[in-house]
Amino acid sequence: MGGGQQQLQQLSQELQALDEEIESLESEVSDLNDEKDEIDEAVDAIETLESGSTVQVPLGGGAYLRADVQDIDEVVVSLGANYAAEQEQSTAIETLRRKQDALDEEIASVRGQIEELEEESDEIEEQAMQAQQQMQQQQMQQMQQMQGEGGDGDDE
Repeated sequence: MGGGQQQLQQLSQELQALDEEIESLESEVSDLNDEKDEIDEAVDAIETLESGSTVQVPLGGGAYLRADVQDIDEVVVSLGANYAAEQEQSTAIETLRRKQDALDEEIASVRGQIEELEEESDEIEEQAMQAQQQMQQQQMQQMQQMQGEGGDGDDE
């Protein structure tokens, strides 16, 4: 009986670890989607802004500064690894779209990992249910044996 409870406890711990990992990966997907949304906003701004437009530039800490766009034809785009480059408007949009494509691939990969973990979790839950049923059957058998032994003792 102790072995069954130990097995259930181990399965429970494995389920909890899988749930935490799934939650972490789902948070990662959410962050990646947020990044894609920011890229969409940047592309929209690049496509709609004109030279001479007034924009609010974030300074950090919730502070913004009004600024006039001098030249929308040249856009500074982050290339990753703390590098940025000045690109023509159309090239900047292409660069941003490629970033979105890469994010889509990463999101698909993370979702694949989530699906694998969920399948593993389902298998462990099934094992836990079987172990619990087996423990209950053993307990029933022990109770029946004890009742049977008690009855035999009176006859002798």
